[in-house]
Amino acid sequence: MTKDKLITPSYCLILGANFLLYFGFWLLLPVLPFYLSEIFKASNSTIGVVLSCYTVAALCIRPFSGYLLDTFARKPLYLFAYFIFTLVFAGYLIAGSLTLFIIFRIVHGVSFGMVTVGGNTVVIDIMPSSRRGEGLGYYGLSNNIAMSVGPMFGLFLHEAGIPFVTIFCYSLGSCLLGLIFASFVKTPYKAPVKREPISLDRFVLLKGIPAGVSLLLLSIPYGMTTNYVAMYARQIGIHAQTGFFFTFMAVGMAISRIFSGKLVDRGKITQVIAVGLYIVVFSFFLLSSCAYLIQCNETVCTIIFFGIALLLGIGFGIMFPAFNTLFVNLAPNNQRGTATSTYLTSWDIGIGLGMLAGGYIAEISTFGKAYFWGAVLTIISTAYFHLKVAPHYHKNKLR
Repeated sequence: MTKDKLITPSYCLILGANFLLYFGFWLLLPVLPFYLSEIFKASNSTIGVVLSCYTVAALCIRPFSGYLLDTFARKPLYLFAYFIFTLVFAGYLIAGSLTLFIIFRIVHGVSFGMVTVGGNTVVIDIMPSSRRGEGLGYYGLSNNIAMSVGPMFGLFLHEAGIPFVTIFCYSLGSCLLGLIFASFVKTPYKAPVKREPISLDRFVLLKGIPAGVSLLLLSIPYGMTTNYVAMYARQIGIHAQTGFFFTFMAVGMAISRIFSGKLVDRGKITQVIAVGLYIVVFSFFLLSSCAYLIQCNETVCTIIFFGIALLLGIGFGIMFPAFNTLFVNLAPNNQRGTATSTYLTSWDIGIGLGMLAGGYIAEISTFGKAYFWGAVLTIISTAYFHLKVAPHYHKNKLR
């Protein structure tokens, strides 16, 4: 086996484990607003609060999970978090009240925060550093494929009248299989680490904060999209199967992964992110305009709606491996977990804010207005990236 070989049995297993984890996650994501509305009669603002509990819990554990993964053996922590994440799906089956559902949702968020940092860190450990951008691209692609089939499958089940309990069982089964895959991943030996005094930079990669701000602003409209796009389509009068929105989005991500990871490995990190930013800015403004375009021609608006999904997939698919590599390149090797947790924490804060803001704005106005203000945030993120993030990265990168 050559030193730079990327495709190994362990790498394939962790790709499978990541796909199955995110399939269970994405399958429920667009269905939960309907579940909360139909079963618990929750309002849009309440739905936003309940859904954001998950993300708030995840981001609270992110910094600590990075520290733990940098200090202790990574695979056992990863498997433990994966097990808890899987177990909570069974908890949803017995959640007979909104309060109990929120409790399970918080536990789910904590385990998700740990398992995703663990998975990202383990996959970096088992791949050659010379192919990190490409390897992270494929790893992210396993998430994207799950995003393609998961929401579509979940929405199809819901629209076919399948009980919510059955939908929860599909998620539970997917993650159980993924846990089996994860248990067979072989990780390199990690020598005991001298425990340094507790300080802020053991939990947050301080050099990654500027990039984290830019990423946070981007993830706010992304959080609105993944959670509310089906309800937005219903609100403005698009009658097509909205599950295909996620399919087109994932196809766009898959297309972008083919070349973006290799460009990142050639050192074009900031250039790749810049291209993705421009695409995303255009896409979100176009998405917000669908509320007006539908009044002119429903068929054309529907085509544009799914075209936006493809463009969003390409834009975010270009940026994901680049941003991930950017954070890792700012950190020494013994802080890979911290770098990954800072990257994901920034993303989760924005997702949580997007859930809250999307539900609140839709409550007092419309989802179209929510997407408009989300698009404005992407412009701010783009300007901040060019003025602060890119120069800071080139000055402080370690590799």
